[in-house]
Amino acid sequence: MSTATDTPVGRGADAPRTPSADAPRAAHDGDHSKAEAWRRRLPLMPAFLFVVICTQIPFLLTIWYSLRSRNLLRPEGEEFVGLRNYLDIFLDSTFRTAALNSILITFGCVMVSLVIGLGLALLLDRKFFGRGFIRTLLITPFLIMPVAGAMLWAISMFDPTYGLVNWLIGVVGISPVDWTSQLPMLSIIIALVWQWTPFMMLLLLAGLQSQTGDVLEAASMDGAGPLQTFAHITLPHLRFYLELSVLLGAIYVVNTFDQIYLMTAGGPGTASANLPFYIYQRAFLGFDIGQSSAMGVITVIATIILATFALRLIFTSINSKEQS
Repeated sequence: MSTATDTPVGRGADAPRTPSADAPRAAHDGDHSKAEAWRRRLPLMPAFLFVVICTQIPFLLTIWYSLRSRNLLRPEGEEFVGLRNYLDIFLDSTFRTAALNSILITFGCVMVSLVIGLGLALLLDRKFFGRGFIRTLLITPFLIMPVAGAMLWAISMFDPTYGLVNWLIGVVGISPVDWTSQLPMLSIIIALVWQWTPFMMLLLLAGLQSQTGDVLEAASMDGAGPLQTFAHITLPHLRFYLELSVLLGAIYVVNTFDQIYLMTAGGPGTASANLPFYIYQRAFLGFDIGQSSAMGVITVIATIILATFALRLIFTSINSKEQS
């Protein structure tokens, strides 16, 4: 009786399988793609290392100092205090006032600049004689250094005796106002709006010019008026640009320092101090490195949270626009 089976020799269940001919090729392609990816990343490594050295390492040192009681006037009293600096900050009424001022300044400046910038962008989107010259004049405030702009508003515009603003309101019979002392927050917001409106205008003007004329012409032929066209066609098209303007404007304005330092010095008292200026006061005037570092950490974390939320909104807007 034969014991041979139909299974060929060397092809049984326990016989070793010969490797596929495509396996070495796939491994080679994978190594090649990895090498190609690293070759693309290599030119970015110097910039990446520069960012890490200049931002992340100082931030880690800031976290370390925020956990210690460190005062430059009393270096012998330095000790590890854990989270006590953070607890003291939240009990500090001046810190809460500075945080509220940061929110008010950022919100007021961004919203007013956005509305004015949208109006100017709509005007510049039309063709008229001298449009290029007018556009250049409107961009000029954004090109002026913040220090120079702050001095211009503090001395030439808001000076209680010789300021242009008091002269203008005096023409209509209004008494002179010491703007930076009586209305410090309003003065700072006006100066920031003047500086950041051109930035908003440029972003929104780019969005308006990316809009195809066929859509507007079709809306006009269907009987839509200017307000209806703006509300139902132009404004939805500008959603991405509006969100981007708010995000970038908020990131920049929340770090305002020059206008506060030169126009009001955070006063009267600390009535117009925002978080960056209050951190400066605690670090370089009060020499309290521990608490100022804790304030800086809290400010950075809050900014990251808000920026992440805003970026998600922008990416959601981009994805919905691509899908549609």
